[in-house]
Order: sequence, then structure tokens, then C-alpha cells
Amino acid sequence: MEQAQAQALLKQTLGPNAEFREGQWEAIDQIANQRRRLLVVQRTGWGKSIVYFLAAKILRDAGDGPTLLISPLLSLMRNQLLATEKLGVRAATIHSENVQDWGEVEAALAGNHLDLLMVSPERLANPDFMQKLLPLLQGRVGLFVVDEAHCISDWGHDFRPDYRRILQVMKLLPPGVPVLCTTATANDRVVRDIETQIPQLQVLRGPLVRSSLRLYNVCLAHQSDRLAWLAHFLPQLPGNGIVYCLTIQDARRVAAWLQRNNISARAYHADLEGAERVATEGQLLHNEVKALVATVALGMGFDKPDLGFVIHFQRPGSVVAYYQQVGRAGRAMDSAFGILLSGSEDDEISDYFIRTAFPPVEVLQGVLAALEKRGPLTVDDIGAELNQGRGAIEKALKLLEVDGAVTHDKRGYSRTANPWQPDAARFEQVTRLRRDEVEQMRRYVEHKGCLMEFLARALDDPNAAPCGKCMNCTKHTERRIVPAELTQAAVDFLRGDALVLEPRLRWPKPLLEEIRSALPTAVEFGDKGALKTTIPEKLRADTGRVLCIWGDSGWGDEVARGKYEAGRFSDALVEASAALVREKWKPAPPPGWVTAVPSARRAELVNGFAQRLASKLNLPFAPILRRARVIRPQKEMQNGVQQVRNLLGAFAIEGTPRPGGVLLVDDVVDSGWTLTLLAVLLRQRGSGPVYPFALAKASPRGG
Repeated sequence: MEQAQAQALLKQTLGPNAEFREGQWEAIDQIANQRRRLLVVQRTGWGKSIVYFLAAKILRDAGDGPTLLISPLLSLMRNQLLATEKLGVRAATIHSENVQDWGEVEAALAGNHLDLLMVSPERLANPDFMQKLLPLLQGRVGLFVVDEAHCISDWGHDFRPDYRRILQVMKLLPPGVPVLCTTATANDRVVRDIETQIPQLQVLRGPLVRSSLRLYNVCLAHQSDRLAWLAHFLPQLPGNGIVYCLTIQDARRVAAWLQRNNISARAYHADLEGAERVATEGQLLHNEVKALVATVALGMGFDKPDLGFVIHFQRPGSVVAYYQQVGRAGRAMDSAFGILLSGSEDDEISDYFIRTAFPPVEVLQGVLAALEKRGPLTVDDIGAELNQGRGAIEKALKLLEVDGAVTHDKRGYSRTANPWQPDAARFEQVTRLRRDEVEQMRRYVEHKGCLMEFLARALDDPNAAPCGKCMNCTKHTERRIVPAELTQAAVDFLRGDALVLEPRLRWPKPLLEEIRSALPTAVEFGDKGALKTTIPEKLRADTGRVLCIWGDSGWGDEVARGKYEAGRFSDALVEASAALVREKWKPAPPPGWVTAVPSARRAELVNGFAQRLASKLNLPFAPILRRARVIRPQKEMQNGVQQVRNLLGAFAIEGTPRPGGVLLVDDVVDSGWTLTLLAVLLRQRGSGPVYPFALAKASPRGG
């Protein structure tokens, strides 16, 4: 197809005034006319989706088969389906939230009534997809597209093992099928890695600098200062935009704070159900909210060209990830703001993400050893053999499955006959790179020169140059003052932002026999005589509360000081806890007495606090729980199976529980299994409802 004909299709899609941006027609020509393999590295908003939609249309009109597009996020798929309608491309998606549509998609493929199929990389691990739908495409694919291709490389900021499966699918393509890989965040190292993995790949690279962005860095150690900053300055920013947080809890908290200050905001994160995600995205797309407060769940591919600002509540783990997110702003505007608020918790959260990104070699080897002994095994079965976190085990299984060392079906995971050796040196290199990226991000925060130039150089952009718009280029480096009363209101908000502690509902399946032996009435039989994992309702803890998150600038710092410096929790914490129970929580029926989780090392720390809290609530305190044996610290137990096994037989009750419900007090809660087991013990001995309460929840949390 000639450029003029493609230009007509572009106008049909985007309107009569649309023109190709520099490099777009060249990319379409190489894909649709020359049928090459191409990697396009262009900034967000350049129009990479236009390239593959027009190329798909051209190839389809020429009689080629449908396009298979690997796309990472549901928000991206939803945006792109709307774009295909304007072009007259018949498109469909397959993902975890539209299973009811799979049969219709299968029929459309079989009848050659589908021009483009979008799937998430995780679908490539699904046996049903590989067995049913992939054969319908095999030998007929007209174009193969990999969006956000930096995910293929473990040097990329968002490496995903499932993207490695793409390479296996590509081997099934007939010779001559064009391949298009696109990304906005690939530096030279990532580009070289992708070229190594995909043979005959040519690279088309454009400038990454976004001239509309005004970049600012504001260092505010305490969350209360950042909350106050948002409440004061967010209404002054143009249009609407995104506030990024590193954790789900922080996204919820910041959104609630903005709402309290009459700023329309909604939280967006991975825990939202599919329909709620779509509705929340729509509120931002249709300018119904000032801001979405989001984790990285709102990331690659979300397309709203008139975002006036992107603010980061915490510092991301790499410059590349930061640019990918801040580049959402100002795509179709003359001026937009990218503002980074960095705080005291940033290093802790970054370290957590680095430590959990790649499973250590010993975890990979331990998983294989467990599967070689017997199989198939579930994740919980493996957790019973290994004292490793569930997330680490799941990541190890995914990497091993992609490498062909394990396979899985409905029964669980099994070892294959394929040999496997860990690439320990590469894992160590990647971890070192991640830590170097954190250090580079620290340098960006402190950088005195042009901020946009810093980002561009980090991405190996040959066109990097001073932008003339950032805080350093314009000398707008003096921090503007936030009213003191607003900062105090933020402190008060954090101190009143209690967390709900949901009860555990199920036992780990591999431990059912051990639990039944230690706590006979705590495990029930199902209809067919098998042991049930459901914790009997009459023995469960009720929904509890946690005063704060460990180390937060509300009460979190105060809890940490009391535990490790003062050796005593302050009267202020007693007052705050009593107010929470009486005025906000109001458990019903109300507790009639108080007891405490016995501490292994400093018994009086928790007991003393619980006794003072009981006095403030005008309730009797009965320290009837005692330790029956020495156990390893629960924080050393890395998954639920190990945590429960460590606790079985660890506690006993002296005397008889008092009548009525009980407030069960602990200092710091993590997995919640200690409170769950103690609730079972108390209920077995005749206690009324058990209401767990903890001063702090361990952090950081993933988002």
C-alpha cells in the first residue's frame, strides 16, 4: 500500500486533520509492505498502536490472516478495542475476566471473521488457550505484535517471565510473517537483549523527550507532609491526572485523604474487580475525577492524551519506570506537570521489591528438589517442604515453567525430564542492576541540572538536551509553604486511619491432619468424608482492627519507638487505641474483657499495654494465654504452611476464659496466623467472640 492510501486510513481513524508523525509511516511500510521484524522505540503518546492497527488493516485487506497482539494490561486492551472500531478492524480480546466470551472468539477465528486478537502474555501459559485457540491461528497469522516489548528482557524495568513464552510462540510462525515489537522504555542494554532473543530484528528509534512536561522534585520525608502538599497544591494543577503510589494501602489512603479535602479522587489498584476497574478508568477518561490514585496497575498503555499532571507520592525504583509513568502526562497538551514527591519510606519499599523480584537460586533448586521427590504438588504442598514465601515459590515455578523444567495441570506442578541449571550470575547481575537503578533514582531526585535531560540520558536517547521547562531550568527551586494547620490535619488523618484486619477463613491444606491432631474440633469433615480447609465459623476470629502501619508518620513511628527504644508503649497509644475501639470500631456485641498475645522475649511489653488499654476501656484484663513451648520467631516463617506449623502447640490457656467477647491484643501483626490460632484456642475453651487488635501492621506491602 502506498503512503497516500495509508494516510486515508489514518484520517478515517483519527479525523480529517490527522497526519503521520515522524517515523510512523516508515514503521508501517517496513511491517506491511516489506514484511520485516521491527522493534519500535518511541515515547509514550507517539502513536505505536496506530502503527500496528494500520499495518494489521493493510495486511488483512491484502488477504493475510489475522493479527495476534500480545498486550500486557486490561486497561490497554479496553482502550485499543475502541480504536479498532473506528478503523473497521474486527477485534476481540481473551483475558481472565471475559471467559464467557471465549467460545464466541473461537467461533469467529474458525470462521475467519476476526481481524485482530489481543491476548495477555499470561494466556500463553493457559493450556486451554494453547490447545484450542492457538491452533486456529497457527499458520494463518498475518502479523505478530508484542506491545511493551521491554518486558521480554530481564534487564527491563518490568520484566515478566510470561513474555518469554512469546519467543516460543514465534517459533511456530511461518517464514515471512512480519513481527512488530513496541516500547517506550528501552535503553541500549534492553534493546540489545531483545535483539539477541528475536533474530533479524531491526530497530526504529525516535527521540524520547516530551517537550510539554514540566518536571519538579519535592523531597518531603513524612507522609503527613506529602498529604498536606497534595491537598494544598493538587487543586491548582491543570485538568486532571494520576497520583502514583507504590502500595495498594497507600493508594487507598491517599484517595481517602483527598476525598476528605473535597478533591474528587478514586483509588485504582490490582485488588479492584474487573467491572470496578473499568468504571474507575472511565471516571478519569471522562474527566469525572480530579485524580486517580493508582499503583502500577494503571500503567502501560493507558491512553488519555490530555492528562494535566502525573504526581508520584513515592519514588519509583528506577528512572526508566519513572519516565514510563510520568510520560502519561501532556501527550496532547502544550504544558503538563510531572511532580515527584519522595519520602522516608522509599528505600524500604524499593528494597522489598528488589528482594522479591527474582527468587534466589536456592528457592529454584528447592522447588525442583521437592517436585523430583513426588508430584504433582500445589504451591501450598511445596510451601510445606520449603520455608519460602508463597510469592517466591510462585515466581520460581513460573520461571521454571517458562524454561521447560516444570509443567502444570489441574492437579498441580510436576518436574519434566528437561535438564535445568540456574543462571546464578545473571540473577546476581540483574539484582545489582536494580540496586544501581535505585541509586540512579536518588541522584535524579538530587540533580541540580535539567531533569528531562537526566531522564533522556538514562534512556540512552541520543537527542538528550536541556528542556528549558523543569524546576532547575527555570530556577523554580524554592519550596512553597503549605499551611501548618493542613499539615496537622494530615497527621490527625494518619492517626485516625485504622486498618481492617480480616479474619483467616481457611487452613493450609497440607496441614489438615496436623491441625486436626493438635486442635481436634478445628477441622471438620466434608460430605464425602474428606477434611475441609474451611475454619469452622464458630471458632473463627471476628474482623479486627490495626491502629497503624509500622513506621508511618501517624502512629507508626510512635509504635516503633515504644517497641525498640522506650521498651514501653506510650500513654498516647493507649488513648488512641481506646478511642478507636470505643468511637470508630464499636465491635458488637462489645468485648467484656481483654487479654494479650504473650511475647516471647519481653512479656510485659504487650501485657502492660493491654492492661492499660483494658483500664481505659473499663474492662477487666485477664492474661490467661501463655507460651507452651519455644518456637522460632514467626517473622522467620515465610509462608502460611510454615507459619501455622510453627504455632501448633505453641500456646496454652491457663484457667477459664471470662464470659462474653474478648479483645485480643498484640503489638505487630503480619500474616495474622498467631491471632487466628489464639482465637481458635479461646473459642474452643468457651470464649465469646474474639476481636483481634494490633498496634501496627508490618510493612512494606506489595501493590
